[in-house]
Amino acid sequence: MKRNLLFCLSVLVCFALTGCVTSGTYQKKELEAQNLEKSLQEQRGQYNILMGENDQLKNDIKKLTADLAAMTGERNALTADKKGLEDTLRSTADAKNQKIGELSQKVGELSSNVAGLEAENKRLKEEVARLQKQKEEVQKTSKTYGDLLEQMKGEIAKGQVTISELKGKLTVNMVDSVLFDSGKAEVKPEGLVVLQKVVDILKTVKDKAVRIEGHTDNVQIVGQLAKRYPTNWELSAARAINVTRYLQQQGLDPALLGAIAYGEFKPVASNDTEEGRAKNRRIEIVLVAKE
Repeated sequence: MKRNLLFCLSVLVCFALTGCVTSGTYQKKELEAQNLEKSLQEQRGQYNILMGENDQLKNDIKKLTADLAAMTGERNALTADKKGLEDTLRSTADAKNQKIGELSQKVGELSSNVAGLEAENKRLKEEVARLQKQKEEVQKTSKTYGDLLEQMKGEIAKGQVTISELKGKLTVNMVDSVLFDSGKAEVKPEGLVVLQKVVDILKTVKDKAVRIEGHTDNVQIVGQLAKRYPTNWELSAARAINVTRYLQQQGLDPALLGAIAYGEFKPVASNDTEEGRAKNRRIEIVLVAKE
């Protein structure tokens, strides 16, 4: 039974930790939360069954211990009987001793079983708590995901923004043209309007860290612009920092903010076409677990 239970729990964890939620699969996240609730109830049911078995074994030990005490008393009484009954007494005492030995062994076995069940009960309680926490995380992430979809549906429809979730990591991907003019790192006024929509949602998220990632295509910076940004590293860093600073100015906890520059080295599309290069020039706002 323990082996089957462990296998089921392993399968459940594998399913719970994998998957990507996109705008087309929001309902699947709700279903995932319902499945976790069902799994939680099943684990609680297993826990209650094991607790019942545990109580039954303890009652058996109590009864056997009483039997052991009673038989020990009988043996002592026979030992004190008349000399003429010694042969009968010896035979009876031997039988009682054998029975006592058998009962003692049984008590030891049952005690070992109780210890094993108590350990299993503890493990199941911890697993129930873990599943409950995981269920709450899925529900929170799904709500944030849904709120962002609703808040930014206009930008999503225009192909300017994509929102995705993978293994608990929620990502808002913005093409650079939404936020910046070409070759610039300062967020333009229209970009601030878009960022404010994200800020309004992020202010409701208290249990996640926010990472701002700057990305570029592989076209090298030339001319006068290269004096300010010698490589794509510097440009992506400046853009990520400016977005991060804006989020802080809007009231987000700076202890939960981080800016990262990837330059051209984490493309999401081929740089061989203008369309691919446009996708690679982006800012990603990523919600991750607190460290």
